[in-house]
Amino acid sequence: MIIANNDVAETLLKRRQRLAELIDFPVILWSGCATPRNFPANLFPFRVSSHFLYFAGLPLENAAIRLEGGKLELFIDNPHPSSILWHGEMPTREEIAETMGADAAFPMAELGLKSVDAATIAVQDACTYLKQCDILDRAVSEASTPEGIDLKLAQAIASLRLTHDAGALAELRSSAACSVAVHKVGMAATRNAKTEAEVRGAMEGVIIAHNMTCAYGSIVTVHGEVLHNQHYHHPIQPGDLLLADVGAETATGWASDITRTWAVSGKFSSTQRDIYDLVLAAHDACIAKIYPGVEYQDIHLLAAKVIAQGLVDLGILKGNADDLVAMDAHALFFPHGVGHLLGLDVHDMEDLGDLAGYEQGRKRSDRFGLCYLRLNRPLRAGMLVTIEPGFYQVPGILNDSECREKYQDVVNWERLEQFSDVRGIRIEDDVLVTETGSEVLTAELPTDADSIEQMVKNT
Repeated sequence: MIIANNDVAETLLKRRQRLAELIDFPVILWSGCATPRNFPANLFPFRVSSHFLYFAGLPLENAAIRLEGGKLELFIDNPHPSSILWHGEMPTREEIAETMGADAAFPMAELGLKSVDAATIAVQDACTYLKQCDILDRAVSEASTPEGIDLKLAQAIASLRLTHDAGALAELRSSAACSVAVHKVGMAATRNAKTEAEVRGAMEGVIIAHNMTCAYGSIVTVHGEVLHNQHYHHPIQPGDLLLADVGAETATGWASDITRTWAVSGKFSSTQRDIYDLVLAAHDACIAKIYPGVEYQDIHLLAAKVIAQGLVDLGILKGNADDLVAMDAHALFFPHGVGHLLGLDVHDMEDLGDLAGYEQGRKRSDRFGLCYLRLNRPLRAGMLVTIEPGFYQVPGILNDSECREKYQDVVNWERLEQFSDVRGIRIEDDVLVTETGSEVLTAELPTDADSIEQMVKNT
């Protein structure tokens, strides 16, 4: 049973009123529907469209909302009487409408009567997408390339979702707290685990116990050089580093994103400790520079410079740090961006392409060291971003003949071989931009190497 919540309804009302200040045309947003994984009754886990969720507040399936002038109309069918056998008592259309503070509620069949001149954002699943085109009686471009009135809607929604209201922040703090607990359990489970899968199971069990879901496919691996490694069959052996990138998502869709890297034995080797402390130095320097008005690309370049200088100090790179960053030599070991927006999605609003992440008029660079930067705009109070510098020895990069030739004079390859026990290290936290600086929502999970070692040992 859904219970009405005046605070939730008030938050949703304010969001649609803010939208009405930005646009002067009707909007229809669809929630989407679950997709069968083999036979019709066996479905993949359903995840509602985040744009629908931002204004509706509830993870409804096969629903739509119509927004105009600050008002919300809900379109959803009542559950079929036979569904009680499989799903128990389900809330009625009227109960759902009351919870979200809808101004009216109708069966889905009536949506077509109110679709004239409405804007939308395309959903991911094909079934709902076809319904969008049919009801609107026009082609709907992909979410990443909206056109016309849909583009104006996407720009308006992005401007709202770039910063978080109090309701969103409460949810984001909840998911962050859960994820902190997740990583503590993962570290404790490592000493007795034989495979990555055992650690993953312990970590994801905490998320389930909090009645949350994984915000993305968990990365729990001794092969940290594979940035999005989602295989868990590798054995855990003495001398390994375990990189865990695991985050929870609340029942209403708000995400967290944490990465920690630890020695499975509870003790970093000297080379592992050197690289860990270097990545941590970049992490800490970036967070210290987060203020409203600061360019996020400058935060990324700061991480690049700290890593470049540290690698020079360790004898891995040769030259001046500024010159090395200018020629993207740091990207041999730190090829990705320093972070991204975080909110209703772990990479928030990236279904809209670069519309939200990049300031209007800016385009992605084709530079090796900048092309994967997901966020390129001035920071604003209320934004939530990740800070996640790393060091990786990716064979596909380091053994590439063109890279070898281009950087042969600035890399000490013999010295690099002495760090062969460092496949990948990443340290990631969720950082809220405040009026006076920043707040790390995941600060309860330590980052310094001594504390990490102690948490793994204390099993």
